[in-house]
Amino acid sequence: MGHRVYGELMRYSHDLKTERKMHLQEGRKAQQYLDMCWKQMDNSKKKFERECREAEKAQQSYERLDNDTNATKADVEKAKQQLNLRTHMADENKNEYAAQLQNFNGEQHKHYYIVIPQIYKQLQEMDERRTIKLSECYKGFADSERKVIPIISKCLEGMILAAKSVDEHRDSQLVIDCFKSGFEPPGDFPFEDYSQNIYRTISDGTISTPKQEGMRIDPKTTVGKAKGKLWLFGKKPKGPALEDFSHLPPEQRRKKLQQRIDELNRELQKETDQKDALIKMKDVYEKNPQMGDPSSLQPKLAETMSNMDRLRMEIHKNEAWLSEVEGKVAARSDRRHSSDINHLVTQGRESPEGSYTDDANQEVRGPPQQHAHPNEFDDEFEDDDPLPAIGHCKAIYPFDGHNEGTLAMKEGEILYIIEEDKGDGWTRARRHNGEEGYVPTSYIDVTLEKNSKGAVTYI
Repeated sequence: MGHRVYGELMRYSHDLKTERKMHLQEGRKAQQYLDMCWKQMDNSKKKFERECREAEKAQQSYERLDNDTNATKADVEKAKQQLNLRTHMADENKNEYAAQLQNFNGEQHKHYYIVIPQIYKQLQEMDERRTIKLSECYKGFADSERKVIPIISKCLEGMILAAKSVDEHRDSQLVIDCFKSGFEPPGDFPFEDYSQNIYRTISDGTISTPKQEGMRIDPKTTVGKAKGKLWLFGKKPKGPALEDFSHLPPEQRRKKLQQRIDELNRELQKETDQKDALIKMKDVYEKNPQMGDPSSLQPKLAETMSNMDRLRMEIHKNEAWLSEVEGKVAARSDRRHSSDINHLVTQGRESPEGSYTDDANQEVRGPPQQHAHPNEFDDEFEDDDPLPAIGHCKAIYPFDGHNEGTLAMKEGEILYIIEEDKGDGWTRARRHNGEEGYVPTSYIDVTLEKNSKGAVTYI
């Protein structure tokens, strides 16, 4: 419709305007030529009229001198010659006026009976062609709509089928599987009997005192910790991220570690390929010294080997953390059962996940306490207002963002910064449509607002 119908109609309209302008210009030219003929005829008529008056004056002058007895013969002869001259000029102007009158009448007849009717006929034919073209365009519009209507109907039917096939339970389960944290609900708080100090005797004081000391807890550190750690709908506390992601819940920590291991493996593969390429180039230089110096590649090769060793150590360290997380998740149920049996003894040292906080020697390794390393997974469960933007950034390189929690971006795309880099190489950003996620800090050019806390500009 846009190319074949509308585009053709616009081109025809332009041609039609040009043709109409040409016909109107021809009509103006014909009218101007007729006006010019009338002016020539009118000028010859006025000239003939003037010469006739001059001839009459010469006739009267001649008759007056001829009847005057005192006039000389020379004066009479001169007046007679003047009369003959004026009569001759009047006859010539008469002939000129008659010719111009005949020419004007012919041109006027031609103008009103031939030229102007021909121009009007051409304008009429042009308008008839315009009418036919409009009818063809209307038919083209209708045909285009008729061809598109089945496609639109099919799309609408597909939308209806898709809407009917929505399974809210399956969709909810997908969201749960994507954002599940691995936390377990907190256990019941034990009864703390402070009345034992009133009824105890001197004999049993030595027995009950240690028990009461073991049972004494600080409500600010225990209850507050449990609420801050397990209540997932609270505000996210600000704090630095740890290298081993121990500030995250088990399931999120496992995903982050696996993601980092995959990235380190990719970097290791790149370094390995670079090492192989350098070795091959060095062999070529050794066989053909004129192409280059083999010793010039040694520093780069040593740097590549060092990077490979560093990446292997990082992979080994992250794999150890991942094994620790996977073993801890598998043993969670047994540890939970034992903590329920002995909760009176360990209530001052055990957190809701079964990790000990007071005695470092007896502590079971698990997610750190809320006051030491704040959680950074709470954003996924917040119902509060979104975090305010503290700056903006521009993508220097494209990023696919296939991993969970990341945000894909295109080169040159502008994003809002809602949380700056905590030292792990990731910056939290938000698109204009509200989509949030982490992007590599090295892939973006970040500018934080000057009035935000700790605002800096880095690349």
